[in-house]
Amino acid sequence: MSLRKSKEMGYTYDQVKLSETIAQQIGRRSATSLQWLRQQQEKLLQGGKNNVFGVTFTAIPRFVDKGDAGLAEADADLFSELRNGFTPLHWPLDRLARAWWLLQLPAADEAYYVMQVESLFEAAAVQEQVALYSALPLLAYPEQFKLRAAEGIRTSLGDVFDAVALDNPYPSEYLEEGAWNQLVLKAFFMERPVKRIIGLEKRVNPELGRMLTDYAREREAAGRTVDPQLHQLAARCAGKQ
Repeated sequence: MSLRKSKEMGYTYDQVKLSETIAQQIGRRSATSLQWLRQQQEKLLQGGKNNVFGVTFTAIPRFVDKGDAGLAEADADLFSELRNGFTPLHWPLDRLARAWWLLQLPAADEAYYVMQVESLFEAAAVQEQVALYSALPLLAYPEQFKLRAAEGIRTSLGDVFDAVALDNPYPSEYLEEGAWNQLVLKAFFMERPVKRIIGLEKRVNPELGRMLTDYAREREAAGRTVDPQLHQLAARCAGKQ
């Protein structure tokens, strides 16, 4: 697929180059894991029956090592150069493999593509949700998944929320202001490392400042501590008025 064709499908990067770079990393970590993935890729290309795509996505942890993918800082920097903000540092290998597998889904037919991804979300167990939300910035037709991202923000599962909110460029690029503000506020509420929210400085807005200020007052009235970052961010939001 050419870069031009990738962009027509909504990719903001060279999808083929990123796919092969991830495959190389998987192969360095586990040749047998990559061999199995390539076999599944061939079945998919041949038009395999019985939902090869969905079955393979679910089965990946059975055939791919679950240990750390072993990415060094230089590897993470390379991924970020290929897809701005995509830094899968400290990911387990099976999550990286799932991200690679998502890149193999044919994207020429938008309705088919979105249906396949949505079907994965509908049936996903927790670690599958983590993989899907982490891979949001890699999907074609990214505008189609804004509601899914907003749903991930509302989750009570910490790992799933982190997959959406932390080290993920998708929210700042695509979420509407209301959903974005909820993500930031919930990150403070859940005491997550807010500095890892990508695009935080670019998306400050007066309404977010009001929400953060109200939340800080509630905590202070209850005799609870308030993260200094919250006051700092609220002040920057106020400066946008």
